[in-house]
Amino acid sequence: MANVPFNPNLSKLPVYQPGRPIEEVSRELGICETELAKLASNENPLGPSPKALEAMANALPYVNQYPDGNCYYLKNRLGEKLDLGSEQIIIGNGSNDILELIGHAFLQPGDEVVISEFSFIVYTIVARLFGASLVTIPAVRYGHDLNAMLEGVTAKTKIMFVANPNNPTGTLCEKADLMQLVNNLPGHVLLVMDEAYIEFLADPVDFLAMIRDKLNDRLILTRTFSKIYGLAGLRIGYGISNERIIKALNQVREPFNVNAIAQAGALAALEDNDHLTQTRRINNEGLDYFQKQLTRLKIPFVSPYANFILANVGEGAIVFQKLQKLGIIARPVGAYGLPEWLRISIGTSTQNQQCLNALETLLDCETN
Repeated sequence: MANVPFNPNLSKLPVYQPGRPIEEVSRELGICETELAKLASNENPLGPSPKALEAMANALPYVNQYPDGNCYYLKNRLGEKLDLGSEQIIIGNGSNDILELIGHAFLQPGDEVVISEFSFIVYTIVARLFGASLVTIPAVRYGHDLNAMLEGVTAKTKIMFVANPNNPTGTLCEKADLMQLVNNLPGHVLLVMDEAYIEFLADPVDFLAMIRDKLNDRLILTRTFSKIYGLAGLRIGYGISNERIIKALNQVREPFNVNAIAQAGALAALEDNDHLTQTRRINNEGLDYFQKQLTRLKIPFVSPYANFILANVGEGAIVFQKLQKLGIIARPVGAYGLPEWLRISIGTSTQNQQCLNALETLLDCETN
């Protein structure tokens, strides 16, 4: 019997490990789902916008029909809100879909991809899937060293991925460093700015103006409805760039890559400013609470700028397991080279307090 060979790049691919779902932990540990707090996947603890829920319910009777393959209404509404043309926007099955489309459109074996240490693992998956070499630049204070990343560019570099804020560390790049990177990056390098958490920033760098005014023809922004909009289960995100790049991404995009329910929910979520405002308020209060309490407990952490906080708990995998038994699902980040740390999503005030109480209980057990 002949053995069909696999793609040789599979041997180099890391496996993405998602945060554990509540249902799985409930079955495994025999804990009622209502007693568990999932703080593992940076989800919106408020849930989706009521307007999005209503829109999705209204769309359900029509799921016998194929969705709008071009996401016409969603692209046009995003264009209106962002002051962009719809031809400068592409919608994907989550922003991860956009990242993979970038690989399809631009990467070939022998190319180089520049990333930062402690950056989103999907960048590594995309690079290796298409046979590109990774150039990983050491982080500074758990964040991107943009000057060193710029120095790491060679004639073979095709793409640089920058997440701002960064996942999983929650760090934020300095505006001046970002602008220096954008202005000095060689013309043969595509800069992918992953802005999955941009809506949590009070004063973000406005790269939209560069695309709007056609000041940069090698910049792609990726954003998502999974985080602040609370639509992670729908898998919907989008990319922003110039018309030429968006056309190329559409050429490699699967037909009907975004389902009708997701389109309806995302379109309605864009109109619910109250939901976004409440989410930001709860997130800011939660970040403040965690920083004060972790300081009190003498647990080191990285200053956070998104909707999660990275805490040094000593042995991340062990503390992760112990927290689960106390009803808290956090995220170990050993796969990112951070075995001593846990990433904890900001939840409701009750969930945040439950998490800190559990951490304090574990510390008390260690000291007694």
